[in-house]
This record gives sequence, C-alpha cells and structure tokens, in this order.
Amino acid sequence: MRLTDRSAGTPAAPLRIAGIAAVAVLVAGALVPSPAPAGAEPLADTSASSTTVTDRAAGSRAATDAVAATEAAEDLVGDIGFSVPSGTFSGEVSVSLSTTISDAQIRYTTDGRLPDAQSPLYSGTALRFTRTTQLRAQAFVGQAASGAPGTAMYVARNTSNAHDLPVVLIDSYGAGRPDREYFDATTMIFEPGGGSTSLAAAPTVATRAGFRLRGQSSAMFAKTPFRLEFWDNQDDDADYPVLGMPADSDWVLRGPFSDKALIREAFVYDLGRQMGLPAPRYAFAEFYLNTDAGPVGADDYMGVYMLVETIKNSKNRLDLKQLREDDRTLPKITGGYIFKFEWMAAEEPTLPCTGPTASCWNYLEVADPSPLQPEQRDWLRNHIQEFHNVLRAPNFADPVSGYRAYIDVGSFIDQLIINELSREMDSYIRSAYFYKDRDTKIFAGPLWDYDLSFGVGGFFQNDQTAGWQYQQVRQPVANDWYTQLMRDPAFVNEVRLRWQTLRRGPLSDASLQSRVNDLSAPLTAAAQRNFQRWPNLSTRMVGPFITPTSPTWQGQVQFMRDWMLRRAAWLDSTAGWGGSTTPPPTTPPPTTPPPSTPPPTTPPPTTPPPPGGGGCTATYTVTNQWSGGFQGEVRVTAGGSAISGWTVTWTNPAGQTVTQAWNAAVTSQGSTVTARNVSYNGNLAAGASTTFGFLGATTGTPGTPTPTCTAS
Repeated sequence: MRLTDRSAGTPAAPLRIAGIAAVAVLVAGALVPSPAPAGAEPLADTSASSTTVTDRAAGSRAATDAVAATEAAEDLVGDIGFSVPSGTFSGEVSVSLSTTISDAQIRYTTDGRLPDAQSPLYSGTALRFTRTTQLRAQAFVGQAASGAPGTAMYVARNTSNAHDLPVVLIDSYGAGRPDREYFDATTMIFEPGGGSTSLAAAPTVATRAGFRLRGQSSAMFAKTPFRLEFWDNQDDDADYPVLGMPADSDWVLRGPFSDKALIREAFVYDLGRQMGLPAPRYAFAEFYLNTDAGPVGADDYMGVYMLVETIKNSKNRLDLKQLREDDRTLPKITGGYIFKFEWMAAEEPTLPCTGPTASCWNYLEVADPSPLQPEQRDWLRNHIQEFHNVLRAPNFADPVSGYRAYIDVGSFIDQLIINELSREMDSYIRSAYFYKDRDTKIFAGPLWDYDLSFGVGGFFQNDQTAGWQYQQVRQPVANDWYTQLMRDPAFVNEVRLRWQTLRRGPLSDASLQSRVNDLSAPLTAAAQRNFQRWPNLSTRMVGPFITPTSPTWQGQVQFMRDWMLRRAAWLDSTAGWGGSTTPPPTTPPPTTPPPSTPPPTTPPPTTPPPPGGGGCTATYTVTNQWSGGFQGEVRVTAGGSAISGWTVTWTNPAGQTVTQAWNAAVTSQGSTVTARNVSYNGNLAAGASTTFGFLGATTGTPGTPTPTCTAS
C-alpha cells in the first residue's frame, strides 16, 4: 500500500483559461494544505452528498479545467483530422485521415510508435479496424515531418451493459497486465447521462496513458490497484479534468477488496477534509480492464473502484512552494517537502536517523521534490532530527523550545483522531504523510490509505474497539512520534478537547451515520455487480486480513457503522478521551525549574476551611506509566460551600519525584509536594471539581500517595 510517481515533484503543466460547467459525480474531498488551525472552515464544500459547486472559485476552476481538457484533446489529435473520434466500436470501424498541412502526405502507424518517413503512407482510402487500435499519424512534406502528430484510439467491445456510476476503461492493446513498469494503454471515461452510461457511449475523456501495478499488500489481490498517468504524443504528462476533479495527469485506481463496505477510504477522506486535514479528491466508478487482444467484454469488468488524486506538490493538489534544483540555501531550502513513513517498504530517497537504534525512526521516504538535491536532503533530515531529538529531551513539552516549535499541533491532533477512530492497521507507520512548506512548521497529512480500518485487518482476535492504535508497535519501529507526544499531558488535554468538540459536530453519532448513508446510497446497484464479480462477502480471511463475514453488502455497511459507533463510545469513556478537560491557559503552563534553581524552602501558609461544610478533597491517580516515568492527575473537589482557592499536598514515595506540572503551581521540598491553584481554576462552586496533572520520574512502580486539600 504505497504510492510512487515517476514524475513526482515536477510542476503540473500550466493551467489554461476558458469556461465550462464542472461535472460532479460522487466526488468529495480536496487535497489542499490546511495552514489554518485545526477545525477551521473547509476551503470547499466536501460533504459526501455534494453534487454541485457554486462558489466563484470553483467556477473559475471549472473554466480553467475546460480549457485544459480542450487543449489536451487538441494536442492529442495535432494537425491530423480523424473522421471518427476516439471511442469504442462493435465489429468494425472505418477511419479516414486528413491534415491541414499544405502539400503534405500522411504516414501512420498502428503499433504505438510515432510515424517516421518509412511508415506506411495513407492512400486516401478509409482504414478499417476490427480490433483495438492506437492509430497515430503525421503529416510529411517530402521526407520531413511537418506539423504536430496526431493520435486516436479505437477500442473494440462486445458489451454495452448499463451502469449508473461513471465507467473507466483501460485497454493495453493486448500487452497483458503490467507489473511495476508502465504499459502503454488507452484510457477512456464515460459519464452517466440521464442516469446511466455504457461502453457504447461517447467518452468524456479519451487519451493515451500509462498504467502500472501499485500498492503493497493490496497488490496481491485479483482486484488490483493501479497507478495511472495521462500521456500526450511525446509520453509527457497531459492534464485532463476527471469526474469533477481539477485537471491533472496523475491518478490512482483503488479497488476496495478487503473493504467490503466499499466506502471506508472515501469516508475517511471526507471526514478528514471536513476537519481541516488535506485529503485527495476521489470519484467512485466501475472499471473495465482489457489486457488481451480480444474486444473488451463483460469478463473484463473489475467492479467498483475509486479514481483518486495522487499526492503531489502542484497547484490543484498539495500547493506548496516548489523546490527547484538550485534552491540549496536558506530560506528557499526550508520548503516545500512531502515525506512519509513506509514501514518495510520505503524507496529512495530516504532520510536516515542518527541516534540509538531503539529510539530512531526508520523507513522515512521523501516523496517530493524529485529529484531531491543532496543539500535539500541534508537540510530536511537535520530539521526532522532536531524535532525527533526534542521529543526525547527533558523539556520536550516546553511551549517555546519544545516540540511545538517544530510541528503544527492542530494537524497532528486531527491526524491522531482520524487514526484512532478508524484504527487503520497501518496508521502511523505506512502511508503516513507529512509536509513542510517554506518557513512553516511540519504539518500532518495528507490522508492516504484507509482500507484496513473500522474493524478490517488487524493482528488481534478481538474487534479492537478498545485500546490505542498508536501503542501497537511493530519491529523495527518506523515512527514513535505520537507515542512521544502523548507523554505530554497538555497535548493529551488538547486531544480530549478537540475530540469532545468534534463529537458535538462531524463526529457525532448522527453525523457519522449520515455520512455512511450518503456514501453508500449511490452504490447500491454497483455494489451488487461488484460482488457478483468478486463473491467474497462471507470470506473471513481476505489475503492476510481479517474481515467481517456478513453475507450481504448492506450487512457489511452495517458492520462498519456499528463498529464505528462502538469505537467512538470507547473513545468517549474515561479510558479514552472522555472525562474532564481543562481549557487551555491564557499563559504557557509552568515548567519545572532547572536543577540550578533551588525550590522554595517552605510551602506558603494556607487558610483553614470555612465552617459549615466548606473545604475541599483531593484524589490522586496514576494515568500512565513507562520505564522510569509516569503521568499523574489530581482531582480537586469543593465541599458544601464555594471556595476561591485550594492547596493540595502529598508525600512522594522514595525514589519518586514530580518533574513537570500543568494547571497548578507545583513546588517540592524533599519528598513533600505542594500544588496551588492557578488563576483560572481556583474558584469552585460547592461540589464542583477541577483537575491538574503532572509528569514524574520513578525508580520503580509509581506509588499513589494520599493527598490532602486545604481551601481558601
């Protein structure tokens, strides 16, 4: 499950201008960087049910895409006139050629090569084809090529079954299926008109293309994923708008197979985009793949696929500053980069980690720019190394000099929430993307590869609705950044706040169920055709992955829905991100003074609790622990009367110390710890509670001392 691009990092072809209405069919999401704080308004309407785009920016894009499509199509036919446009045919097709070049003869080929002076000469009689053919022609004046060459593709078919989804066709001219190298092919896309389409319809896109196998574990399935590039006559990129998505040359065809609900990945892309994370656009379609020399037929039907934008640095994808080959010094060298963890599957260029093997990252691949210059590689590696090292420093959580100086915390939190809600089994270690633009922090995203999620996949025998995915470690470790971040109680508190906020909006049970319904409803008929082609609904093991065994597609969708709601309920619990949260302070939380600063010699005086049921109580809990350290929380509760301040004290067991605290001013004298309220949490109504937290060091298992609370 990975993505490589032979042209990754190259700027997209310049976009042109004109006007045409954008087509929008089951399309959602947008691969756009999100520099605004997590939770900001999406840059475009990305709801799964959205089928029209009304904003002026979208209208401008549609106009630009229309010209891009027109120019790409005109470039393909060049200065040659084809009496029959590219498309499919049944039985036989006759094609006449012409040219606008004066005093020219036309030479042509049908073997995929551009014509030269020795190629067959067109006599003026229509050419007749009974099998799939790529017809290429060139005008010649004497022995010299003149004008632009032209290409048209004619695909033989013996089926015209109706489909209510768009249809994508790839034909490799009988060359078979590719492996990891691109095969020359024709690609045609047919869009529903009046509710249906077929291979007999006129294609809205017909282009030369290259396609190859993609993915890791998914590549083993018969329902194969492919990487697709649109090509012009010189095998360079050709930009076409596709099914409502902006014009580009680079696409992926993903065929949900272990995901028998068919919508898991689309669900995550839509949800992440609504939350403010970048995610690819996509469109559902039905796919035909013809790799033999015969006509495309019903047996070439491959089922329901998603046509998905690739992750790349270009205007309509992840729009970062372009790093050119000569950008090798500050400030330009600071961005833009796209990099990702690919556990056991990273390809060069990769970034090595310096430090102890047990605490180093592995399999970190740079996806963009390509080629990556040595100076750029060194700068990015050193920058990531600094962040990695800070995560392990004693003051890693310092709000000024700690990890917050390196990363956009909001995007990391939202990626964590997506990964934990979906519990995608490769979360954090495969297809785990990050990007850094010029003079910005590191952002998490874009989202990619969520088919093994919501109860599919798994290395465990239970359904995994309880527990943390970020704690599931595979050796050798690829990426433990989230494990380190979750050591910071302030970060954990922000995650809780964000989760609880989202649960009142896009992550509410009602919103989650509505999103599932909106995605699945248009697939009803296509899903039936898909599982006639791939009857694996009741199969428990799909490849190495555990999958639900409901015998109907509707049951598979229901399983996903039920699993998701149970997972969200666990995340709502106190074991997850439920319980109390503390509003972020208006000033940075206090940090432990450096060792050279002596602690106060005596705790401040306190006031006895008022009579008549006043005062306060405190409870001490160890909420997390690891070798040599732990995290604790103290809950302070007012008695029968309101209080305006509180002080909590306890005695640490031998070998145990407090190293950092938040939401309280904490001091130590020997083994005695004193915690006083800060400005925003001292006033408590009768019976009301607040919490403060801390990190500690210990030489053994952390103890749980009994605190005392004094009110003022």
